[in-house]
Amino acid sequence: MNSFTNDEKQAVYKAIYGRRDVRTFLSDEIPNETVYKILQAAHSGPSVGFMQPWNFILVSDTEVKNKLAWAADKERRALAIHYEGEKKEDFLELKIQGLKEAPLTICVTCDPTRGGSHVLGRNSIPETDMMSTACAIQNMWLASYAEGLAMGWVSFYKKNDVRDILHIPPHIDPVALMSIGYTDKYPEKPILEQANWEKRRDLDKLIYHNVWENEKE
Repeated sequence: MNSFTNDEKQAVYKAIYGRRDVRTFLSDEIPNETVYKILQAAHSGPSVGFMQPWNFILVSDTEVKNKLAWAADKERRALAIHYEGEKKEDFLELKIQGLKEAPLTICVTCDPTRGGSHVLGRNSIPETDMMSTACAIQNMWLASYAEGLAMGWVSFYKKNDVRDILHIPPHIDPVALMSIGYTDKYPEKPILEQANWEKRRDLDKLIYHNVWENEKE
């Protein structure tokens, strides 16, 4: 195994700690070679049984992006009934506009049939195909940050809406809509942390040794 120099190690941690979920984008186009490098990083992600269950739909057409924004906004308004008062206002302020602003949105999908009926590891834990897809998304996010690009994960929509808009087969899961582009408003902290929606939990209280312990005070 090759050892990292100190600068190389710091670069890895910089990407991990600096990556943010971004909602505001510039319209500047992303070079095709940069997009491909980011997809290569995603495709190099680990997958259980080496199933590689992902596909990537690159959406740059304005009409299609507007349809995806409609699907996300419809779900956002439906979810808002679960919140009251100030928290409801904060929730409604979450930007769907990023889907329209970003020059590119990547729909990352998961194919639960990839690899056939018997994939090493998936027989015991079926969700490992979705976990593997999440690893690809994380790689894509870190690579985007390294390339000076911002990325935002739109996580509320009805899957069938996205399937219809993007002509995705019914057995394929549209796991994530990732808007990507340049930005001049990169947040220092996660957006929901800045908005006091939630605070980062204390890591020491999340670590147990050997067995599950009672909740720590």
